[in-house]
Amino acid sequence: MDSQKEALQRIISTLANKNDEIQNFIDTLNQTLKGVQENSSNILSELDEEFDSLYSILDEVKESMINSIKQEQARKSQELQSQLSQCNNALENSEELLEFATRSLDIKEPEEFSKAARQIKDRVTMASAFRLSLKPKVSDSMTHLMVDFSQERQILQTLKFLPVPKAPEIDPVECLVADNSVTVAWRMPEEDNKIDHFILEYRKTNFDGLPRVKDERCWEIIDNIKGTEYTLSGLKFDSKYMNFRVRACNRAVAGEYSDPVTLETKALNFSLDNSSSHLNLRVEDTCVEWDPTGGKGQESKIKGKENKGSAHVTSLKKHTRSGTPSPKRTSIGSRPPAVRGSRDRFTGESYTVLGDTAIESGQHYWEVKAQKDCKSYSVGVAYKTLGKFDQLGKTNTSWCIHVNNWLQNTFAAKHNNKVKALDVTVPERIGVFCDFDGGQLSFYDANSKQLLYSFKTKFTQPVLPGFMVWCGGLSLNTGMQVPSAVRTLQKSENGMTGSASSLNNITQ
Repeated sequence: MDSQKEALQRIISTLANKNDEIQNFIDTLNQTLKGVQENSSNILSELDEEFDSLYSILDEVKESMINSIKQEQARKSQELQSQLSQCNNALENSEELLEFATRSLDIKEPEEFSKAARQIKDRVTMASAFRLSLKPKVSDSMTHLMVDFSQERQILQTLKFLPVPKAPEIDPVECLVADNSVTVAWRMPEEDNKIDHFILEYRKTNFDGLPRVKDERCWEIIDNIKGTEYTLSGLKFDSKYMNFRVRACNRAVAGEYSDPVTLETKALNFSLDNSSSHLNLRVEDTCVEWDPTGGKGQESKIKGKENKGSAHVTSLKKHTRSGTPSPKRTSIGSRPPAVRGSRDRFTGESYTVLGDTAIESGQHYWEVKAQKDCKSYSVGVAYKTLGKFDQLGKTNTSWCIHVNNWLQNTFAAKHNNKVKALDVTVPERIGVFCDFDGGQLSFYDANSKQLLYSFKTKFTQPVLPGFMVWCGGLSLNTGMQVPSAVRTLQKSENGMTGSASSLNNITQ
């Protein structure tokens, strides 16, 4: 019966996954269909605009040519009209002179004839008819303005759609995910020397397989990539996967997208659990800060109830000379719980806050940075069973390194109330590496990746990232992969340092 139920549950899970996959594909098809309709409409509109632009240019060229022909016609007509007018005047004057000469032949008296002859001679010498060119200044030919658009017609007949680059192919084998960076590599299915650049698009997702149309983040775009490889660095891996796609572009148009590729970018992401943190800590998602006034509002409410005999609360009275409560002198008393999570608030001198995500397997890494004036803080891990009065490193359920800048400067590893002084400089940022299955907790200089200390143990319960802070603050950086340098050091150190043996107890 039980085996049949398990088999049925597997079948149900398989069917649910397949249905989800098909539904995602249906959404993709619907979006693609919508895209085809929208893009076709846009392309038709652009085609109309392009042809209208061609028509406009042809109309402008035609108008210009017509004007040229008309201007040439007017110029030649004006030249010929002027020449014609000159010729008519010359002809009229010549005919009048001819008539006068003819009449002069009938003159009988010699003296009068001689006078007429001299007049005719002078007039003939000055006559425009003898200075007039009898060759037309312009011809009637207009062949120099003729056109032959046969080549242009051939060009127009060869009009076609732009040559679109083919879709690149992303090679998952050549892609690399390491050190919170992703290198994406691709190639063209065939050589294309007209490609000018590539466009890479990516987005984060929590779904494996094909990118989902619905409930997804927008694609981020990186343009003008000249090579066939690109590295995204400094990423926060706050999702399980990332989708990638790429397209090639020539100087005119972008080609089709490549088939999308999904790469795993899983890393530990957690926030600080404000519901169980000490009331003297002001907690946000990835920041915690000491607040000496924390909880006073709660105390005043309880004090009001005390007068009614409901409870007794010891108020915060003792302070250091600077006005900052000493961690050894402060007495918080029994504070009322605020909005509770899965455990009681830390109280007393346990100025502690835990992460909200348990580590049950695998290797994980996060980093912590303290404020410059922070007087005391601890960084480590603890079981969920850490008591509300317990301090990190003082029980067999917690491991940490502790930095103390109050009264005297100390840097030490702590576990089960045992202390190991560390003869190294406190780094600006501390990297925490937790190998749950290997039973190892190591601390590093986050910048240089120098190993500070390692605990070797056997975790028997899920652990939570733990932090203590007094008179200062801490900020976290999560969503990080285990750095390559740390992995290399872990192999060379074999997961343990000899100096840590006094604290490496196997806990129950």
